[in-house]
Amino acid sequence: MAEKERTYSDEEVQAKLKEHGLEAWYLEDGWIRRKYNTDGWPTTLMLTNAIGFLCEAAYHHADLAITWGKIWVKLKTHLAGGITDKDFALAKQIEAVALWRPEPGSPLPGNPKKFVVGK
Repeated sequence: MAEKERTYSDEEVQAKLKEHGLEAWYLEDGWIRRKYNTDGWPTTLMLTNAIGFLCEAAYHHADLAITWGKIWVKLKTHLAGGITDKDFALAKQIEAVALWRPEPGSPLPGNPKKFVVGK
């Protein structure tokens, strides 16, 4: 029988979010959560698909709620009964992809619209 994954207390989750640079994520009702605002439905759908791809590639799946210009992401490890290292690792990858923009001086111009907003 496989050993159960370590879960973290609420206090440990708060510290881990900071440790991983996930200050915009928060703990609520046993999930780590994040809301992203977008510039509209097409961008919301693109971000939803990008998150879905990351979850499937990681084989660790988020709960998502989407509407016209917003997407809410919730993570926890169901089999472990709480927040594990898997959740922090996937949240960090989602954050990196969702908020990625070309570096200044890059040959890539970047989207001129507000696109995905992390606040």
